[in-house]
Amino acid sequence: MGDTTEHSVEQAADQATARAADQASERAADGSAGQAAEETAEQRRERRRVAWRGARRVLWRPGFHATVGELLARLTDAAPDVYDLDKPVDMYGDGIVETLEERVAALLGKEAAAFFPSGTMAQQVALRCWAGRTGSTTVAMHPLSHPEVHERNALGTVSGLRTVHPTREPRMPSAEEIRDLAEPFGTLFLELPLREAGFVLPSWEELVAVTDAARERDAVVHFDGARLWECTTRLGHSLDEIADLADSVYVSFYKSLDGIGGAALAGPKTLVDEAKAWRHRYGGQILQQFPTVLAALIGLEKELPRLPEYVAHARVVAAALREGFAGAGVPWARVHPEEPHTHQFQLWLPYDADALTHAGTLQAEETKTGLFPQVWERGGPGLAFTEVTVAAPGLEWTAQDVREAVADFVGRLPR
Repeated sequence: MGDTTEHSVEQAADQATARAADQASERAADGSAGQAAEETAEQRRERRRVAWRGARRVLWRPGFHATVGELLARLTDAAPDVYDLDKPVDMYGDGIVETLEERVAALLGKEAAAFFPSGTMAQQVALRCWAGRTGSTTVAMHPLSHPEVHERNALGTVSGLRTVHPTREPRMPSAEEIRDLAEPFGTLFLELPLREAGFVLPSWEELVAVTDAARERDAVVHFDGARLWECTTRLGHSLDEIADLADSVYVSFYKSLDGIGGAALAGPKTLVDEAKAWRHRYGGQILQQFPTVLAALIGLEKELPRLPEYVAHARVVAAALREGFAGAGVPWARVHPEEPHTHQFQLWLPYDADALTHAGTLQAEETKTGLFPQVWERGGPGLAFTEVTVAAPGLEWTAQDVREAVADFVGRLPR
């Protein structure tokens, strides 16, 4: 009886100690969340920026985390490898700007290309030009496409264009959906990959079928190829073969090539010449753009050849993230797509977005290792997602490194 009573007392004491430890842990988590809540949005952003700049191990180090001096130094070091710096500076789109335009046109197998200060301007001009040529102001595009989500209805407000949606599913429309669209359209707009749906791509066969379906309806095809550079692995074809499926293509120089801005529109010379006239009207005829163009040339020379390697390693990282969260006891976690189509993908977790963002900041501050530099976005009640990018720094991570970092990250989440 005595032994049994003594054992029961010890067991109760152990349980009480465990409860006290859990309560202390919860209070600590609540305190951290409270401190985070007391910070202003600007203070949180600055704290996160400092934490990620100080992290020694990351999967990706975006240029917008750099200082002006760091970006200038990077340009100075690499510029002599890509352009003769003794040549005159550009004036309103000549010189080095023309060099970049010719390089892009050749890479994409198009007759000509025009440099633009932004992709938003490049695509608005392209769609406006096609509307004039096809006689239709209607553009078929996915509702998750960049112009629909991020451009404040610019197509309608600035250019008088209207959009129709072949599908609302988080994927590219099918050939059948293009054929069955109830009203006529002059241009089919395809974002490759579709970022808001998880950087998703169709198969090569699906892409060919959907572009063929558009032409059956006497429509032209425009590719939003902001991230086209890294699509060759999934599609299994070269850049010029992919671009050949479209009448015009826009590409970005900073999203995947680590530039500091800028875009290009490539297509038939007659279209590009007209686009340059509209570029002037839209305010894109800028006196000198050589720093941005130099960064673009550097990206084409140094980053473009490495993108297939980034895509391959993103698949390693994605698998390790799934394993890490399962091993850490997280009840549900989703990598989307399960096998990434590019070197970017989404990660979904059943936690509050602010708690996840705060945990990531703490991990970077305290361990100098960071998994998730982006803020987490609310995806539903108690559900959030973030975008994961794997670039040059991520190649140093093994699958075990990822799993260990995940375990540390989960340990910083409120229970």
